[in-house]
Amino acid sequence: MNDGGDSGNTERQRATQPQVDRPQAPSVYGFSRADGPLLSWEYVEERLRAARNYWLATVYPDGRPHVTPVWGVWVDGMLFVSGFPKARWARNLAANPAVTAHLESGDEVVIVEGVADEVVTDADLGARIVAAWSAKYGRLEPEPVTDGICRVRPRSVRAWTDIEGFADATRWTWADTTQGAPGA
Repeated sequence: MNDGGDSGNTERQRATQPQVDRPQAPSVYGFSRADGPLLSWEYVEERLRAARNYWLATVYPDGRPHVTPVWGVWVDGMLFVSGFPKARWARNLAANPAVTAHLESGDEVVIVEGVADEVVTDADLGARIVAAWSAKYGRLEPEPVTDGICRVRPRSVRAWTDIEGFADATRWTWADTTQGAPGA
């Protein structure tokens, strides 16, 4: 992961609008036949903010997958996770910043695919991250202004709640992975 300063205000000012469509998958899954309304971004963000655990998928340097639950917060259209820098997932991200985060439910699915980096935030963004963390977990607050924090910038987000017919399956994609999700 790259270590460097970053301004949350700059990220928010540069945010681009995503393309919204149906997820792509083999026809057997039914995404291409989905005919219900697309999910709202507000619904997805609420699920991301409310989630207690995020299943983080990274890749070992030799290409094997690694999945682990982590704590984090969704702030300004990005996922911020914190943990021991020597943890397997953190070392994997240092070698390959590609990451996927999945919420715990297999019935109300939200999957974030993106790029991770380590950032030292400005005071405003840092305070919002710590406030969200404290409200959610009440302990083990990160120190994003002094020690930095792992930031996941979405490249795409997929979500659905209808596991029988995928009628509401929705995908958001961003052309520029240096941008965050809407509201970033």
